[in-house]
Formats: sequence, C-alpha cells, structure tokens
Amino acid sequence: MDWVPITFGAFKAVALLTAMFFAIKWHYDQGEKGGTRAVLRASAKITGLFILALLALGFGTFFLSNMLGLDLSY
Repeated sequence: MDWVPITFGAFKAVALLTAMFFAIKWHYDQGEKGGTRAVLRASAKITGLFILALLALGFGTFFLSNMLGLDLSY
C-alpha cells in the first residue's frame, strides 16, 4: 500500500504540469494573435467579474450567517 500515494502523487504532478504547459502556451498564442490591447481588455473583464463574484459570495455568506443566527461580532 505504500506505492499508492507515490503513484497517485506522481500522476497528479505530471497531469498538472502538462495542463499548465498547455494553458501557458494557449494564452501566449492568443496574445500574439489578438494583440496586446485585446488581451488587456479581456483580462480586465475577467478581473472585474472575479471581484464581483467574490463580493457577491462575501455578502451572501454574511447575510446567510446573520439569518442563521451566527454571532459575527468581534
């Protein structure tokens, strides 16, 4: 049973490294194709959406906690 974590860990590392390589390659190719301005505009949109989703999750968690009666005071 000692070989299971080693095998699964090695597989996970190889899979993640392969996925990272192709993700970086794809983004690099997209940057060359569309130009710098398009890449910056797309990254700004994604960043804005991420921040909005993070705020929505935070407020939703806060209101759900209050609704369930959890004490959120310091």
